[in-house]
Amino acid sequence: MSPLASDSGVALIFDEGQEGRANRYVDAGASLDAFLPKALLRDDLPLPDNSELDVVRHFTRLSQRTFGIDLGFYPLGSCTMKYNPRINDAMANLPGFRDLHPYAPDELSQGALQVMYELERSLASLFGMAAFSLNPSAGAHAELAALLIAKKYFKDRGETHRDKVIVPDTAHGTNPASAAMCGFKVISIPSDARGRVSVDEIKKVLGPDTAVCMMTNPNTLGLFEDHVHEITAAVHAAGGLMYYDGANANALMGNARPGDMGFDLMHLNTHKTFTIPHGGGGAGHGPVGVAAHLIDYLPTPVVVAKQRSNGDASTAPSDRLTFTLDFDRPKSIGPMRSFWSNFAHAVRALAYIYANGAEGLKKVSALAVLNANYIRVNVRDVLTTPYDEICRHEFVASAQELKKETGVRALDIAKALLDRGFMAPTMYFPLIVPECLMIEPTETESKETLDVFIAALREIVATAKTDPQSILDAPKNTVVGRVDETRAARHPDLRWHPGKP
Repeated sequence: MSPLASDSGVALIFDEGQEGRANRYVDAGASLDAFLPKALLRDDLPLPDNSELDVVRHFTRLSQRTFGIDLGFYPLGSCTMKYNPRINDAMANLPGFRDLHPYAPDELSQGALQVMYELERSLASLFGMAAFSLNPSAGAHAELAALLIAKKYFKDRGETHRDKVIVPDTAHGTNPASAAMCGFKVISIPSDARGRVSVDEIKKVLGPDTAVCMMTNPNTLGLFEDHVHEITAAVHAAGGLMYYDGANANALMGNARPGDMGFDLMHLNTHKTFTIPHGGGGAGHGPVGVAAHLIDYLPTPVVVAKQRSNGDASTAPSDRLTFTLDFDRPKSIGPMRSFWSNFAHAVRALAYIYANGAEGLKKVSALAVLNANYIRVNVRDVLTTPYDEICRHEFVASAQELKKETGVRALDIAKALLDRGFMAPTMYFPLIVPECLMIEPTETESKETLDVFIAALREIVATAKTDPQSILDAPKNTVVGRVDETRAARHPDLRWHPGKP
């Protein structure tokens, strides 16, 4: 196959190179020591000899094979893969933010510190917490911080016997993992027939050894925990703390606050709720928030504001403040990472909050809920919706009946969606729903996009009933077709080998 007809890309760049074809900007006889450290040079690295144009085309071709929110609908439940307004990126790329060294002294970093301070204050107001730390790098990292705070809090109170963390079966998988990493024993609580946490089940396991109850509200079924006040009251009566997993905050920001529900600790995925791009695994941003009695335990440093002694009453309030990084927190669990936060994401999150304002953020949540329910009611006659009621920002459907009838599983539906130009939704989670598809459209998608997605789902189910093999063979139109996942997981081969196809 010729380079132009080759679809592998790899064959083009590695196998089609010819000696002497590469552009030479360094004389062939010159030493490369002046350009690269000698320790990085290898004599045995079999790189191909390609022209710059071939290399550019290779990497451009690869980039066009990557699915992203800029190309199509990304209904990835519980990850809120929504559109990131480009104004956010422009703000983060302002030279004063982009070029600031993290070790710059506070007096030369006032703009950046003000961004961090105003984001922290905005989040505290939006979610009803006394204070946040922006230090953690992502949601699970912030969960870990919250549980470390709880552990130190109980140690200071002489209650080290509190070693149990209650985790509902609809929780995100990182919840029990974070608890275990902190040395807690995890107690799993089953959901009731309504898909909610049962107050009675919680009360059965509460006792003097209870440390924390971790909850997501709305939960991973997309359902609001309508007995949350009874649960928080019961846990507090037993002497425990309530932790709120903020991964689903896109469903309620501006409309309900975890602090008002009785939560003592929480985290936010600003890289989800506040439109920061996080495809491909990073980078994230996970502020951790606390109620008033836990402020002293927050990770350091925390940005604090002080009134200027020479402040002019005619200037804006923020211009009369001096911002500093406060490290002097004796009870703090200490820093969770190097430097102060993923600062560029803090800029993006604050830009998003200010662009929308209080009423705009309420509308964001309302539209996310509307879009999820629109899809739900339009597919419930072809896919089972085990909790068929008004959901929040996401809902779960089950392909269990379709599997029994045709052999087509949730995995097969997901692969068939790839053939139709859509990213697959989350599959097989939460585990309490067999053959689960978790669908979260977010507020940024238009009705027209949702209609095309709904039509694709309906067509896939219809095809599964008449020609199931065509769905079992999907995807056929993608660069990489159907793969053997079991073999790929057990025998991964992630390296290129010269001469090996």
